[in-house]
Amino acid sequence: MGPAVTKRLAKLGLETIGDLLAHRPFRYEAAADEVRIADLLAGEEEVAITGEVVRTSVRRPRPRLAIVQARIADDSGEITAVWFNQAWLVDKLRPGTRVRLRGQLRRNEFNVRSYDLNGATATADFAPVYPASEEITPKKLRELVGKALAHARDDLDALPARLGDTMPLRSDALTAIHRPRSPEEAERGRRRLAFDELLVLQVGLARRRRSREQEQAPALGKPGELVSRYRAVLPFELTAHQERAIAEIDADLARPTPMERLLQGEVGSGKTVVALYALLRAVESGKKGALMAPTETLAEQHFLTLEEPCRELGVDVALLTRSVKDDPAPAQILVGTHALIQEGVDLSEVAVAVVDEQHRFGVEQRRAITGDRTPHVLHMTATPIPRTLALTVYGDLSVSEIAKPPANRKPVKTAWVTHDRSSEAYKRLRKHLDDGRQAYVVCPLIEESETSLARAAEREAERLRKGELKGYRVGLLHGRLRPVDRRELMAQFKARELDVLVATTVIEVGVDVPNATIMIVQEADRFGLAQLHQLRGRVGRGAEQSYCLLVSRAKEELTDSALARLEALVASNDGFELAERDLEIRGEGQLLGTRQAGLSDLRFTRLRSDRTLLEQARSVADELVDYEGPLNDEVERVFADRDLQA
Repeated sequence: MGPAVTKRLAKLGLETIGDLLAHRPFRYEAAADEVRIADLLAGEEEVAITGEVVRTSVRRPRPRLAIVQARIADDSGEITAVWFNQAWLVDKLRPGTRVRLRGQLRRNEFNVRSYDLNGATATADFAPVYPASEEITPKKLRELVGKALAHARDDLDALPARLGDTMPLRSDALTAIHRPRSPEEAERGRRRLAFDELLVLQVGLARRRRSREQEQAPALGKPGELVSRYRAVLPFELTAHQERAIAEIDADLARPTPMERLLQGEVGSGKTVVALYALLRAVESGKKGALMAPTETLAEQHFLTLEEPCRELGVDVALLTRSVKDDPAPAQILVGTHALIQEGVDLSEVAVAVVDEQHRFGVEQRRAITGDRTPHVLHMTATPIPRTLALTVYGDLSVSEIAKPPANRKPVKTAWVTHDRSSEAYKRLRKHLDDGRQAYVVCPLIEESETSLARAAEREAERLRKGELKGYRVGLLHGRLRPVDRRELMAQFKARELDVLVATTVIEVGVDVPNATIMIVQEADRFGLAQLHQLRGRVGRGAEQSYCLLVSRAKEELTDSALARLEALVASNDGFELAERDLEIRGEGQLLGTRQAGLSDLRFTRLRSDRTLLEQARSVADELVDYEGPLNDEVERVFADRDLQA
């Protein structure tokens, strides 16, 4: 392959024969009806004809346009078949060559879309259509993958023997997915290759689980007097979901094996209440607790949330961020960002660590909070994850879910309006303000850098003060504010000294003001579905009915995915249901975002439909890891090559 084609392929992430074999078609051409040449009709759907080449010619009516014409005959008649800009075909379409052509009759000529020569490859029916680019066409990729298939037999087959009767060989699966004779054959091949991906992943996760079983953490025994007082000072009853999560955490903390649990829950479901319970379990055992958040804003919000109940309980809490450094020595609970894991902060006494929004941290950052120590770790996320994805992403963790918010919360009513009706949205917002409520206006995520986004937010806040929100007290919150100013602003908003908070996405998680009952999200089509759901979760945190108004461009100006996101958000308040829809709209790789333990490399897996396959892979992985003898050397090499240590 020449350097020019190699360079173009590299832009698609295709650098090896293995990459080509793993480049999965995103669809297949449907089979076409085969007709005799004499029965061809103009304007009908694509059909296939079979015949023999009689003669061939090429003409060039203008520069950069070559038209290949071949006279094709069957037992019913003849027709001229036409190809555009494929002059090299003249040498292949020699008289007597058997062809099967797929296309349409136009102006008494058969315009060819795909073809077979001498029955060599089945590209006319079930032709694979690959993700391509302007520089590399799907047809060129089809040709290159066809050449790569000659090497499919060299690809190692690590399938456990007991599954040999139920699944095709890996080489046969590769052939089936790239050159299927039916959609069913392609799907069987995909499932076999998906199983390989999931098995490799699950072996890595099983090894992590087994290695942790050898580690020791302080066993904290049964809940004591401090957490009993904590329950007593809470101004509400815990929900059944919270109680179940607490029981699961207590069972983990009673063992000397380090807890590794994921606490995921709906927006406003009370995860922080459960997290503080776990931290207080460490304190009452004479140890320390630590909570790490990915941003200063979120760390500050957690600190403010924890500080009040801890003060009542006589527990010292310290905040450690890049900008704020309380003295950690006397603190029993440390709250902070990466500053917690930087040199100089003694974490040797930490028995329970809570890592919030853990998917935003790199693997090394998550490891750093535990270091050589083995505290109990509670991973917390407010982004609901589809159940199958949770088993995949967090397959080495136990999972607790808080799926429902407290009973007194009413679902937020969501509406979507276009720019030309945005005045109606602000009219409704002003009515809430006049009734003594408060509101958020979320600025569009247009700018790339945080600095320019802050400037855009400042301009928008000023415009609103002079326009739609004239006469109301308007504050502005963005990521470039100094922490002291940010805390002061949030304190003012909570104390009802401000009516409206104009903000960027820094309010996405952690902000809790029950009197805020309405939110307007400007340019809502520019946000992701999970992010919109998180933003919406800032309202509806009290007993009053709350509203979220999405403002976007006109429907005909939106992309299909933007339209799907907005329609999904209006239709549902269920974060887990929306997470499934997000998976459907964006696909696994994009949903996972940046490379995370190789998960964005799941090329054949469809997590929405492969739940049983995943569970089967998990079961086989446990068997492999528990196997006493050495694994086959070749299998070990596959696992090593696929970078399981990530």
